[in-house]
Amino acid sequence: MTESERELGTCWFEQVWNQGRREAIAEMMAHDAIVHDGESTTVGRDAFYSLFDRMTATFSETHISVEDTIAEGDKICVRWRCACRHTGGGLGITPTGETVHFTGISIMRIADSVFVEAWQNWDMLGVIEQIKGVGISGTYISAA
Repeated sequence: MTESERELGTCWFEQVWNQGRREAIAEMMAHDAIVHDGESTTVGRDAFYSLFDRMTATFSETHISVEDTIAEGDKICVRWRCACRHTGGGLGITPTGETVHFTGISIMRIADSVFVEAWQNWDMLGVIEQIKGVGISGTYISAA
């Protein structure tokens, strides 16, 4: 894996999410890329554009900090932290203006300097709970 391929995960979060550069998706994602997100699978850039548009219509002032990256073989793993403001109704919830904080991990398989497949997991339940102001779910268990 080249150094630029290794940095693809950091560039993805900076350009696509922090800068909101929709065109960066085509620069870094294969046209037929597969994205596994929990129980959902998105196939192809066009399907991902729909997700991107919905998320950017729902959240503004997005800032994702890359906390760690690990690369092995043809995969990179990115551990990240996000803060954004709920300013749109894209989730079917009236905008609250609340700033939400959540974390996630994304694993990307790289080929020809673009990602061709990805697996991600992020705290959507925590996002919804923060938006609705209901506190942390009783099902959330931490080491603390």
